[in-house]
Amino acid sequence: MDGAANSNGNLDAIKTSECLVPPFSTTSIDRTSTHNDNNILLTMDSTDATAAYNSVANGPVAQNVLDQHQKTTSEFSNLAAARQTPANPAATGQPLTHYHSFFSELLSWNNPRASGIAYATVVTTIFAARYLDLLRYAFKLTWVALGITIAAEVAGKAIMNNGFATQVRPRKYYTVPKETLDAVIGDVNELINFFVIEAQRVLFVENLPASLSVALGALLSYYLIKIVPSWGLALIATTVVFFAPLLYTSNQELIDEQLKHVSEIVGAQTSQLRTVAQKQAEQASQLTKEYVGDYSAKAQALIKGARQPEHKPEHKSTIKSADFPVAPKDEVFPAAPKEVFPNAPKDDLKVSDLDRENAALDREIKAQQEPLIATL
Repeated sequence: MDGAANSNGNLDAIKTSECLVPPFSTTSIDRTSTHNDNNILLTMDSTDATAAYNSVANGPVAQNVLDQHQKTTSEFSNLAAARQTPANPAATGQPLTHYHSFFSELLSWNNPRASGIAYATVVTTIFAARYLDLLRYAFKLTWVALGITIAAEVAGKAIMNNGFATQVRPRKYYTVPKETLDAVIGDVNELINFFVIEAQRVLFVENLPASLSVALGALLSYYLIKIVPSWGLALIATTVVFFAPLLYTSNQELIDEQLKHVSEIVGAQTSQLRTVAQKQAEQASQLTKEYVGDYSAKAQALIKGARQPEHKPEHKSTIKSADFPVAPKDEVFPAAPKEVFPNAPKDDLKVSDLDRENAALDREIKAQQEPLIATL
């Protein structure tokens, strides 16, 4: 009986110990393994993401983008460094502006990325001005920004007795330094002088091809303005200004050869026309001299003939002295008697004073009535 009781006591003690010791269940094992698996997966995911990022960042695409960015930055630096006053002055001797070198470098496409970006920027600006109401959007942005700041200030004062705009207000407002403003004004002055000088150089034909190009462009624009809007003309002009130098530099040998051929033809035709014109001028001057000589001789003859009196030709008489009889020399003519002719009375021929005055008056009237005779 005692042995049975002891055995039963041992069994109860074992059960009690099993109840006191926390059981090691399969659920806890599953949770631990799942946590470890998640950590492994996270580690693998982070490793894969890092490897993918490194492969993308160090891959050919990223390297190409980085190279293009560096080249673009370098070209913009070269373009900015080209803003120097040219060594060759204008025809008047005055120096040009640094914008002459800048635009020459820009339009020559020596820095293709910078020139392409500049062209794309100008074209985008033209389309934005055409299809976007920029002024309206500027007003909208203004009232939206002011509305947000005013609402934040009012709400802050109502809730926290301190406005949000007051809290973010800077301690000192931003001002434009005088050096920056002077630099900007000087740059704008140089830009305005660039356009003024170029307009005068084109007007006074300092560069003949440039003046011809501007004249041709103005002529085409005069007719295109009737069918093409202003923004279209601006787009065409921008394209021509940017791509005409590129086409010339790409085909310079061919274009120079054709221009030389055309200049030779024009020179030959000009020389021929000059020779023909000289011959015609010489003939015209010779004929003019002949006509002038003839008319001057005729005029002098007329003047001399008008000044000299007319000489009537002397007619020689055909009657000879032998045709008349000889007068008798021996016959004596008797003297005329003196008594035949009585003396004229002297007292009866006296003229009174009244008769003299009448006669003088008659002579004056006759003299006034007689026509004037011009004598040479």
